[in-house]
Amino acid sequence: MASVADKVYDLVKDTVESCGVTLWDVRFVKEGASHYLRVFIDKPEGVNINDCTDVSHAIDPVIDEADPIDCSYYLEVCSPGIDRELTRPHHFEYGIDKQITVKLFKAIDGKKEFTGVLKKYDGNLTLEIDGTETVFEKGAFSKVYIFEEF
Repeated sequence: MASVADKVYDLVKDTVESCGVTLWDVRFVKEGASHYLRVFIDKPEGVNINDCTDVSHAIDPVIDEADPIDCSYYLEVCSPGIDRELTRPHHFEYGIDKQITVKLFKAIDGKKEFTGVLKKYDGNLTLEIDGTETVFEKGAFSKVYIFEEF
């Protein structure tokens, strides 16, 4: 069964791209008593407030018509920021040959965080760290992110 975020991702992808930006990710989270539907958008030169406003206005009626969320929520459209979490396969493809940081659930040799160049993603991550390739198995990492500069 697809999550709310996955349903909304599929629902709004074409509409977001028609606004001249790419859809980076969608997250549906509960914080305190409130639910938030966060739609992360991107473009090569970075997004601005007008991009966020335009996308919000474009996707709001699409989401309302499909009604995939059975509770009240706040819609937020924003940039993925400079510390972009990699969660979807296209994120990892984007990260190939770029420096990423991997946070692990369990330490390896006393370390839970590693930074290196992403060489391969097939569910597992292959990073080049100080000239040596290291493989992190799927399920071993809690968070993977890339630092983007514009």
